[in-house]
Amino acid sequence: MTKVPSELKYAKTHEWVRIDGNLATVGITDHAQHELTDVVFVELPAKGRDLKAGEACAVVESVKTASDVYAPVSGKVVETNQAVVDDPALVNAEPYEGGWFYKIQMSQPAELNNLLSAADYGKLVNR
Repeated sequence: MTKVPSELKYAKTHEWVRIDGNLATVGITDHAQHELTDVVFVELPAKGRDLKAGEACAVVESVKTASDVYAPVSGKVVETNQAVVDDPALVNAEPYEGGWFYKIQMSQPAELNNLLSAADYGKLVNR
């Protein structure tokens, strides 16, 4: 059974969002990192980039495959996590803490309503 923190929102494409006011921190879920296996490379969106919900904006590569990471909400990238670029294994070790990817200033917070609750995401991945 995959761990699914209840305070987060989730995209069907396996990104999580932690909300703090109008700021959203984004990463990939424990389920996603487990499916990828050992993450060896992370490419993040540039700071200042405007993203639209659903847009491919980052790449994560593992020993098995490369996968796009999609923006779960629209807005401007205000911070990226250099630690996961320097040490991609953080994505495997701490997907919900040190392994986050970027922070986005949301331009359309109502898009959060399109994301899944922890319970619904849990149902999606634990079928």
